[in-house]
Amino acid sequence: MERIRMNLPKGPDTLCFDKDEFMKEDFDVDHFVSDCRKRVQLEELRGDLELYYKLLKTAMVELINKDYADFVNLSTNLVGMDKALNQLSVPLGQLREEVLSLRSSVSEGIRAVDERMCKQEDIRKKKMCVLRLIQVIRSVEKIEKILNSQSSKETSALEASSPLWTGQILERIATEFNQLQFHAVQSKGMPLLDKVRPVPLFLQRIAGITAMLQQSLEGLLLEGLQTSNVDIIRHCLRTYATIDKTRDAEALVGQVLVKPYMDEVIVEQIVESHPDGLEIMYAKLLEFVPHHCRLLREVTGGAISSEKGNTVPGYDFLVNSVWPEIVRGLEEKLPSLFNPGNPDAFHEKYTVSMDFVRAFEQQCGSQASVRRLRAHPAYHSFNNKWNLPVYFQIRFREIAGSLEAALTGVLADAPAGSPFCLLASHRTWSGLQRCWSAKMFLPGLTHRLWRLTLQLLARYSGFVRELLLRPISNESAKDIKKPLVTGSKDPSVTQGNGEDQGSGPSETKPTVSISSTQLVYVVADLDKLQEQLPELLETIKPKLEMIGFKNFSSISAALEDSQTSLSACVPALSNRIIQDLSESCFSYLKSALEVPRLYRRTNKEVPTAASSYVDSALKPFHQLQSGHKDKLKQAIIRQWLEGALSESTHKYYETVSDVLSSVRKMEESLKRLKQARRSSPANPVGPSGGGMSDDDKIRLQLALDVEYLGEQIQKMGLATKDIKSFPALAELVAAAKDQATAEQP
Repeated sequence: MERIRMNLPKGPDTLCFDKDEFMKEDFDVDHFVSDCRKRVQLEELRGDLELYYKLLKTAMVELINKDYADFVNLSTNLVGMDKALNQLSVPLGQLREEVLSLRSSVSEGIRAVDERMCKQEDIRKKKMCVLRLIQVIRSVEKIEKILNSQSSKETSALEASSPLWTGQILERIATEFNQLQFHAVQSKGMPLLDKVRPVPLFLQRIAGITAMLQQSLEGLLLEGLQTSNVDIIRHCLRTYATIDKTRDAEALVGQVLVKPYMDEVIVEQIVESHPDGLEIMYAKLLEFVPHHCRLLREVTGGAISSEKGNTVPGYDFLVNSVWPEIVRGLEEKLPSLFNPGNPDAFHEKYTVSMDFVRAFEQQCGSQASVRRLRAHPAYHSFNNKWNLPVYFQIRFREIAGSLEAALTGVLADAPAGSPFCLLASHRTWSGLQRCWSAKMFLPGLTHRLWRLTLQLLARYSGFVRELLLRPISNESAKDIKKPLVTGSKDPSVTQGNGEDQGSGPSETKPTVSISSTQLVYVVADLDKLQEQLPELLETIKPKLEMIGFKNFSSISAALEDSQTSLSACVPALSNRIIQDLSESCFSYLKSALEVPRLYRRTNKEVPTAASSYVDSALKPFHQLQSGHKDKLKQAIIRQWLEGALSESTHKYYETVSDVLSSVRKMEESLKRLKQARRSSPANPVGPSGGGMSDDDKIRLQLALDVEYLGEQIQKMGLATKDIKSFPALAELVAAAKDQATAEQP
């Protein structure tokens, strides 16, 4: 196939298809036609196919002509091939029969060998079983011989309950007993055991040896501990290790040596009778190891002074004897130790207890011993007794309850000495600090305390957003003695527990008001809180390092997100403050509408000073500058002043423009009336005897008001050019003033 593909005629380049498409194994006519129709019409495709068909026919003829001799000789070479095949079939059949016969013979030989090998393996196993049984019998008889010989020598000197042999004899017996156990386990369940000796009697002999050996080992170990005989202890522990009973030796030490001491030291009445009773008790427990376990640690290699050549490995009395008894005594005799009902006491007890655990770990001879201690079931049982989730829930209710009380209802001032202005902000920061304080923080609750930290920041951020929904009252924060409420259908900012205060379903829920001063306090607290978040991060880092956490970038990123959420509230608060200042200012500036009434037909003197409403309009700005300069940054105050003055002056510009337009219209109307009546040359709208007209007095008064307003703005440290509409207002009244002075006689 590959040869045919390589010899296909190429064809002209204008063909709409590729010649190799016909040689593909998955060639499909429908797909080929459909693909070609995307490029050319069917008529063109047919023409290309006919052209290529002619090329193929020409190529085929050339190929036949080229290999014509081979085609002719092909049939000639096959003449007589069938006779040759028939001649080969007979010897091939004979060869096949010989191979099958040989194969059958080999298979029979293999089966015979396999049967003999199985019989030999069975004989070998039975022989091993017999040898083990013989060894068991010899070991039992040898141990009984040693026992009988020692008993006959010391029957008058030793009592039944006392140890019968010295350490060397015990080691000999232990070695034989170890072999006895090994061969007995290997021979367990063998039917030959019943034929050798009666099973019950044989097992009784082994059980008697085991009981006598264990009794003697226990007595010898106790004697060595009581007399502080290092040699006896070493021989005894080596014997225990030989017979694979190290855990029995550790359990014996725990019951005989450790338990009485723990029952004497761990007493609930003594702990509760002294303020530092728990620390004193733990100190006495730590004294047990150097005072009562010194010899055991030296013999087993658990002490620094141990000589490696004379140590007996495989023992860890601190982990397997001392620690379980300590945990048992604490759990049984001090159940109140783990009670989380009083969180302060629980925190103190837990901290002292964990210090005791670390001090106990330091007494372990090696890191391997510490790892064994931490993996011990008693260690996990002791840690699980401390109900840290319940302790956290109590602390959570304390912090969250205190914060929610400050966030609900009227905004109260922060206590004296606090860096914050509002109680809500003060308690938020206090809650954040308390989470990581030494009197509340526990390493096991790090993840929960971190989550609570983010929850406190998120709750405060949500609280600030809720404040934006409250209506602004005109009273200052110091004058608010009771909640100011107004009708609102927003259920998210209700007073008290959120229940309807009205008597019917049509009543709306009362919403607590907020003063403009309190809004300023909120912005100041937000700015202060954002400044102190880096300080909080520095407090958190050592706590995280305590538990081995090193990914501080994620912690910093989370705090930055919380800080961004807090800072996102500032623009909306600033807009409300600017709006309130602007409305307060313009409520006085709109008094410019009353200026025409003061001068028209009143014969008042020519104005020489600004109106009093200008001073009244600027009072909120002076109060902001003087009353909050120690709480807010000057940049924020300047931004508010410029924003509020820009809005109020824009409205003031429109008001003054309307007044001057009205004055001009009135003046033109009076002039037309004068010309119509052809009256005397006396000014119909001015005082008799000449002088400035009433309209000019109005213009002059407005000019004086605007000039005074500009002076006061500059005294506040602002540039009048930065105040929206003020330059246009100044030009407007300046033109009116020039007109008034120019018309004087």
